[in-house]
Amino acid sequence: MRRFVFALLIAATPVHAQDAAPVPPAEEGWSLMERGARQLFEGLMSEMEPTLDEMGRALSDIEPTLREMQPALRDLITLLGDIRYYKSPEKLPNGDIIIRRKTDAELRLEELTGPEIEL
Repeated sequence: MRRFVFALLIAATPVHAQDAAPVPPAEEGWSLMERGARQLFEGLMSEMEPTLDEMGRALSDIEPTLREMQPALRDLITLLGDIRYYKSPEKLPNGDIIIRRKTDAELRLEELTGPEIEL
């Protein structure tokens, strides 16, 4: 009889779900991620800022020289034409750099097979 009463009490007792900790909305998770990413990038920028400032000063020093070289570079580009007609530059032991023009046979072969890709 005891078992019957005990089973009846258990069956009659309403079952309550355990109160779980409230799950934060997805937006809160993203805001935490955003804050972490922002802090990371701010730290990187504070470390990189002196180097970037030095680069800016160096480039501003070079700018007048580049302006002076611009006409000569345009003439060189006009003289060379399309870069596809040339092989890769070779550096000789004495320091000279040679840029050889591809032969007609090499150009035709390249058109048939496609450009060579070095890995």
